[in-house]
Amino acid sequence: MLRFRSLLVVTLLLGGVGAVASGCGGDPAASEEDDGASERPTTRVETLVLEPTSFTDVIEVTGTVEALDDAVLSSQTDGRVTMLRDLGTRVPAGATVAEINADEARAAVEQAEAQYDLAQDRFERQEPLYRDSVISALEFEQVRSERNQARAALSQAQTRLTNAQVDAPFAGTVEERFIEEGEQAAPGTRLARLVNTRRVKVTAGVPERYANDIQEGTPVQLDFRRYGAGVRTAAVTFAGSTIDPESRTFSIEVTVSNENGRLKPEMSTTLRVTRATLDSAIVLPRTAILRDESGPHVYVVDRTDSTAVARNQEVTLGSETGARVVADSGLAAGDEVIVVGQNNAAPEAPLDITSQYTRLSAAGTPFNSDDSLPAPPTD
Repeated sequence: MLRFRSLLVVTLLLGGVGAVASGCGGDPAASEEDDGASERPTTRVETLVLEPTSFTDVIEVTGTVEALDDAVLSSQTDGRVTMLRDLGTRVPAGATVAEINADEARAAVEQAEAQYDLAQDRFERQEPLYRDSVISALEFEQVRSERNQARAALSQAQTRLTNAQVDAPFAGTVEERFIEEGEQAAPGTRLARLVNTRRVKVTAGVPERYANDIQEGTPVQLDFRRYGAGVRTAAVTFAGSTIDPESRTFSIEVTVSNENGRLKPEMSTTLRVTRATLDSAIVLPRTAILRDESGPHVYVVDRTDSTAVARNQEVTLGSETGARVVADSGLAAGDEVIVVGQNNAAPEAPLDITSQYTRLSAAGTPFNSDDSLPAPPTD
């Protein structure tokens, strides 16, 4: 009897211990599920609150600097070159650049002058005789014709003498010499190249899809900083009306001042041509845009009293310039778009918003933008 009571006591004690252990540990699977629900990981992001802003639609193309005045001077007569300006010589408009031996031309002028004087004298003596009907009209017409021929011969001789001196058609610098003093020149022989770089033009090809957007007077920004010439603002001075069939572009020209001579022909530069200006647009950093098989989309923040979660939002994109792009549809003023950390976000994922920007210009960290470049011209 005593042995039976002892066994009963041990059994009751062991049962109590098991019950306590069961009460303390609970169901392991249920415990893990409860912990996951209460500790979902958050994604650290930075956001931009969208507001309507002005946007300048800019086309960026590469252009080449060319001299506005660039001419090859050639001989218009034959003879020995007696003078030719040195390389680098700056000559004003109308100044002599080269001279051809004019001895023969000068002698021809003297001979033509003598023949003309003789013919004019005969004409003057025969004219009264014709008025008095002493000579016939046919005889007088012959005298008149000889006088006119002598005058034409004199004019030609004077022109040949004038052509022996080659003058500058514009102020410029002698950049090349194609012949040396003492050499023989003939009509058409190239003598020197004269270039004026006080004003230059920048030429570029613009894609044909912008043919109806660019015309004379369109504002342009030219970036010459690599040459120490800064950034210039100018306007299109020529817009081509034909399309190059190979490049599918049309040409434009922009004229700029170059008094300090820093811009040299054949230099390259970037042109930012203003296509249009939007007064009120929804603009966001281009890096905020994500793309997949369904198209472009962004993550927008949905807030409640206690949480902020990500929501996937498809967008339709419009014009873009540099690091900024216009959202034509899908977004509105007041939407809070994730601009940093969007690649780690997921729909309905909780967010840890470390920075919230209210101005696009303040959200400079999320995307690359050249703040040192002035805003593109709008008029």
